[in-house]
Order: sequence, then structure tokens, then C-alpha cells
Amino acid sequence: MTPSELDHYFARIDYHGPREPTLPVLHALTAAHTQHIPFENLDVLLGRGIDLADAAIFDKLVMRKRGGYCFEQNGLFLRVLTALDFDVTPVSARVRLDRPRDFIPARTHMFVRVNVDGAAWISDVGVGGVSLTSAIRLEPDLEQATPHETRRIVLEADRFFHQVRFGSEWADVCEFTGEDMPPIDREVANWFTSAHPQSHFKNRLIAARSGDHGRRYTLLNAELKIREADGHATAVAIESPDQLLALLAEHFNLRFEPGTRFGPPEP
Repeated sequence: MTPSELDHYFARIDYHGPREPTLPVLHALTAAHTQHIPFENLDVLLGRGIDLADAAIFDKLVMRKRGGYCFEQNGLFLRVLTALDFDVTPVSARVRLDRPRDFIPARTHMFVRVNVDGAAWISDVGVGGVSLTSAIRLEPDLEQATPHETRRIVLEADRFFHQVRFGSEWADVCEFTGEDMPPIDREVANWFTSAHPQSHFKNRLIAARSGDHGRRYTLLNAELKIREADGHATAVAIESPDQLLALLAEHFNLRFEPGTRFGPPEP
């Protein structure tokens, strides 16, 4: 990533801090990224392909001020951290949120592992409404506060589970073994998530963004939820395609031409 591209990226996430490969910088970039670059699958519903080339991701998420899903989000973040001389590795995972343990989801997720001062940390800016807003340490059974929810890593047999706490309950976010995810594996998984008829990205409209003071904005199909740090959520029913466009612009800074209509599901 060139110095000019870094400048554009920092402007996109409204970041004005230091650029050294330190833990405070990693935390700050994770928070700023998830606050300003929303998670979304709208190009899939518009029938457009998801191009994972570096230039395509940068143009979409930074220059055109769109969002994307994990391979785009964490792919961009990986390039940024690499340019700042962080020791970073893409890691493959299976998303487990809202899925029982006896179900085996496809390995269609990627996050980044970052080594800082001899310790391994996880940053995941691309897992929707539970994207991390600070890095968490890759250390089992350690409860870790973030600007939003409390997290932990659990090791069971040979599998790690990243978990989030909602109230008094822990929920799985994703499962991983620590295996790297090179570009070819991302391309194969990206085809499934963007094109396979059974991919949930083909059948659900999703947008998510973190906010200030522990707030989260999550849009799923015909409902927008605004969840506060204390867990209280306000739901807004979306009753027309034009209202959907207005809410995407207001809460996610995602702007489309008037009259834009997404594929199924209809709001």
C-alpha cells in the first residue's frame, strides 16, 4: 500500500493518530475502521461480483465510501497493517453466530492475527454486528473488555472459539484452528459467499456499523436495530424500498441512486 493510499484510508476512517506498529495504534485503527466502514452485502443483492483484487477493494471501500464483508474488510485491514510494519497473518475461520455446535458451517470467514511485542492478538473488522472494536489477545479463558461487548477465546480440543457476552450469556462468534488463509482460499470462499444459492448473503440484506459509547447499528432485511451499550435495543420496521435507502444513508453513510432496488429479500 502506497503512502498516498494510506492517507486516503486514514481520511476515510477519520484517524489522525500515530502510525507506529504498537498495540494502542492497533486498538485505535480497529475501532475507527468499524465505525466508519460498514459491513454490508449489498453488491451481492444487486447482482454484482465481489472482486478481491487489492485495487478493487480499495476503490470500493475507501474511494467510493462503500462497505463490504469479511474478505473485503479484513483484506483491506491486512494491507493497512502490513504497510505500517505490523506482523500480521490472515486466519481462516467458520462463523458460528446463531448456529448450534452440532452444525458445521463452511470455512468462509477470515480475520487477522497480529503479533505485538511477543503476544498474539486478534482483530476482526468484518464479522457484521459483532465486529471487534478493539483487538483481543489470543489467550484462552481470558475475559477481555472492548469498547463494546466483553469477549473471550475458548480452546476446546484443537479448536478455538471466539465468543461474545450478551448479558450473562456467552455466544460463539467464530471457530478457528489458527490456519492461515492465503489468497486462493479466500477466492474460493468468496465465490461461495457471493454466488452460491444457499449462501446467506444471497438471501439476506445486511448492514452493520459500530457507533460511539458502545452503540451498534444493525440492519437485517426489513428491520433496523439500534442497540445501546446496556443491551437495550430500539427496532425500526422498514416499510418501503425508499425508506430502506434513507436509513442506509442516515445510519451507514451508504448512498445509492434514487430508485435503487436490491434483490431478495424485499423490504
